[in-house]
Amino acid sequence: MAENFAFAPWMESALLRVEQALSHWVDAPQLTDLAPDLPRAMRYAVLDGGKRLRPLLVLAAHEACAAQNGAALAGAQAALRAACAVELIHAYSLVHDDMPCMDNDVLRRGKPTVHVEFGQATALLAGDALQALAFELLTPAATEVDPGIQARLCAQLARAAGHGGMAGGQAIDLANVGRSLQRADLQRMHELKTGALLQCSVVMGAHCGAADAQALQGLGAYGAALGLAFQVVDDVLDVTADSATLGKTAGKDAYANKPTYVSSLGLEASQRYAKTLLTQAEKALRDSGLRQTQALQALAHMVVDRAH
Repeated sequence: MAENFAFAPWMESALLRVEQALSHWVDAPQLTDLAPDLPRAMRYAVLDGGKRLRPLLVLAAHEACAAQNGAALAGAQAALRAACAVELIHAYSLVHDDMPCMDNDVLRRGKPTVHVEFGQATALLAGDALQALAFELLTPAATEVDPGIQARLCAQLARAAGHGGMAGGQAIDLANVGRSLQRADLQRMHELKTGALLQCSVVMGAHCGAADAQALQGLGAYGAALGLAFQVVDDVLDVTADSATLGKTAGKDAYANKPTYVSSLGLEASQRYAKTLLTQAEKALRDSGLRQTQALQALAHMVVDRAH
């Protein structure tokens, strides 16, 4: 990583842009009088919590590709909208995953889950509304974001969130509670449930930065390795960290008898595998041909180093 790159200030600046944009866009003033719980639940689910890893990946990939093209500001508005859209999809998925019909969890981001705070019906609607809002953000006026880019971003996000991505992975997870999955099946589940949206974040940022074929291939491989590493580390933390540190219920996967990397490989082997995936992600960045990948490198280390 280049010595002159200061990751902390970069991340602070990027997070500020994302938080301000989310606060502005996650709003439903037309419901304030007749159904105030829905807009409150939407904001509760999204604001004031979360690592914002997915938006950071969008912005970092956009900047790396735009800098390569000598147009650092090109696609910046599209990238910010994409960053917020992918975070809204992530937030909606957490709202629904935490409900009694799914994981039945009571703690998320260090506070009561949305259905605990607002009731199940409002939580369900809040998740639905956040999902719809994500695609609304990706389709502004043509003068703001090129229609071709809009279509590309919508297609990418829809695939990552649907049956061939996040929703499909969650279905596999629920269908295999109490079962022992083969390692290849476990990896496929996590590639869909967690990895698809993380990889999508990187690729969406690349599209906003007008990435060429080599950059798209390299960043796609980076996103795939990082997405799997994130889940491996999550499985490790589920058995090594406490609820206060995680901001969610610790040990819930083991309690629910869900298949995880730790239950399959063991703790130390899972930690080693996370490091192997980090190495793969770094190689993919080198293969991308991009020169300014310092933020992406730092984000990969941030993901994996959580387990140590």
